[in-house]
Amino acid sequence: MAAAAVLVAGVVVGHRLIPEVSGNPGSIVETFLPWSGLSIPVLAVLGWWRRPAVALPAVLLPLVAWMVVFGPVLLPDDDRHDLIAVQHNASDENPDPAGTVRELLRVSPDLVALGEVLPEVLPTYAAAFGAAYPYRAAYGTVALWSRYPLVAEGALDIRPRAFGDDWNRGLRAVVRTPGGDVAVFVAHLPSVRMGLQGFATGPRDESAARLGSALTTEPTERVLLLGDLNGTVQDRGLRPVTEQLRTHPAFAFSWPARAPVARIDQILARGLTVTSLWSLPRTGSDHRPIAARIRF
Repeated sequence: MAAAAVLVAGVVVGHRLIPEVSGNPGSIVETFLPWSGLSIPVLAVLGWWRRPAVALPAVLLPLVAWMVVFGPVLLPDDDRHDLIAVQHNASDENPDPAGTVRELLRVSPDLVALGEVLPEVLPTYAAAFGAAYPYRAAYGTVALWSRYPLVAEGALDIRPRAFGDDWNRGLRAVVRTPGGDVAVFVAHLPSVRMGLQGFATGPRDESAARLGSALTTEPTERVLLLGDLNGTVQDRGLRPVTEQLRTHPAFAFSWPARAPVARIDQILARGLTVTSLWSLPRTGSDHRPIAARIRF
């Protein structure tokens, strides 16, 4: 029991030390790291049954480790904000785009980023957003709707080398908000695949590196990234992005929609503060939307 407790604590605080070998075990552990906390009550019950004088003190070690890493999630959110942003992989098989938009607008967002928006469905989404969101940018299968003017926009090339020219999942726009200009990046990184040999993350990691390079050279002081990154903020494959941007500590699981176990949709910022982050109810997608309050 004591050895298991030490092992859990070591994984929680030292997951970055898991070697990057075939199958990407580090990324697998980091994707589901919050769920390591479920082992603590199990160890406590077993320890009480076996030898409480030894096992129960040992269980304190993973408990403290988990609280150090994830304890900030339990603190109250700050409701003060200047912007509300929503990120959603809307799914190219969504049977009700208009209903999806209605659900997203319940939180009165200022910015809404969507992924998997097929060109033939774009007019349906645009009609659902209506006159309250007159500003839009759409490239490939990603799109951004805004209450505020877009003073610049363009496609963002995050395509892995092995993918065809028709793979377009990134855009950059500069939004002129009442608080100043914000460079908004919308990105949908390649999916990862779980198989007998572990995580296949190569294309996702390559795309993340290209996104990280674009963020590094971004001249605008305030930067907001809205995207389906197909990875959690702990996932080492997203380091080129997460080493530059920050978000609010929250679970806010987004995938899969029916019983979410991980947040692979992200809202991250630089020069801005994400003060709260939460997941929204299900739509017609296999992802749940996430929303964030943001302060200048």
